[in-house]
Amino acid sequence: MKNYFASVALAVAAVSGAGNAHADTVKIGVIGTFSGPFALEGKNFKAGVDAYLALNGSKAGGSDIEIVYRDLPEADPAKAKAIAQELIVKDKVQYLGGVYFTPDALAITPLLEQGNVPLVIFNAAASIITKKSPLVVRTSFTVWQNTTPIAKAAAARGIKTVITTVTDYGPGADAEAAFKKTFEAAGGKVVDSIRMPLKNTDFGPIMQRIKDSGAEAAFAFVPAGPNSLGYTKAFADNGLKQKNIRLLATGDLTQEPDLPALGDAGIGILTGYHYAVSHKSAANDVFVAAASKALGSPDELNFAAVGAFDGMHVIAKMIEATGGKQDAAKAVAAVKGLAWESPRGPVSIDPETRHITQNVYVREVARVDGKLINKEIETFADQRDWGSVGN
Repeated sequence: MKNYFASVALAVAAVSGAGNAHADTVKIGVIGTFSGPFALEGKNFKAGVDAYLALNGSKAGGSDIEIVYRDLPEADPAKAKAIAQELIVKDKVQYLGGVYFTPDALAITPLLEQGNVPLVIFNAAASIITKKSPLVVRTSFTVWQNTTPIAKAAAARGIKTVITTVTDYGPGADAEAAFKKTFEAAGGKVVDSIRMPLKNTDFGPIMQRIKDSGAEAAFAFVPAGPNSLGYTKAFADNGLKQKNIRLLATGDLTQEPDLPALGDAGIGILTGYHYAVSHKSAANDVFVAAASKALGSPDELNFAAVGAFDGMHVIAKMIEATGGKQDAAKAVAAVKGLAWESPRGPVSIDPETRHITQNVYVREVARVDGKLINKEIETFADQRDWGSVGN
């Protein structure tokens, strides 16, 4: 580790010694799940990046942009740290972006200040990440953001008792805390809380506990991927819907590419999320067309592409603000308070927390014109990261 920091210091010194000259090419290292069980999310990271470059060009602030991709198939903090080290020291990237899982982001943050490199999070969703380094900016969402509205919506619909079921890592803990705090403040009661292993594949016992709890609804947080589809299918296969138990969740459980596999059993699932492919706006129409072209199939498009698309917008503004020079602190300062129209709606970077402020939509899985979609039925505007700033 000592040798690594020495290498980073030398790299930074070399940049400084060149008089902070304008860089003809600025390299951006993007870490994502480009293979393995979460490859769809990595594919959407790349689609979002490609869509941004296709619509805005491959220059920013007079510099050419070069993307350096690195694969991290599953949550692996040690490997995440090694990849980030290599990108900073060997590849000499000026910016890092991507990162699907929170433990990986937390492993990277100690490297940022020494490396003079900002990290723009395209997905990892625990509130704590930006507290670990002043050089982290988030363009995705936080679990607190997406959970608070669905808890309020549940209470407003007269649901009185809920059992929470969450994946047992940072974002799951956030989801559990956010739902319980918000739902009970609205007069509801959380009758039980279950935490599931990150790699859990057998949801049968969970479904039995939901039945036995007597709760009117179950709230679920499982990161989007094979396990989220496994959870929703288990909910359907175990007959909970027929027992009039509602399924409430963050939108991870109903990402659009999974809806055909879920089928009509998914109709009525209520979720809170910052983006739906079916969101109606001119900006989203343009984005969906560009990202679908990059993917090769519109049926594979999901939320991860939007985090990457907006992440590239933020990085481009950083490059413009620094004139292509490597100055991480100046780059981050330049985007505090930045506001723009995203495919998801109006967004901005909170100058205090460096999280994205955005609308969160309550959606219901519905069949529209023969296709299952996440139909937006309610909007909670200007949602900050309540896990950082309080509610």
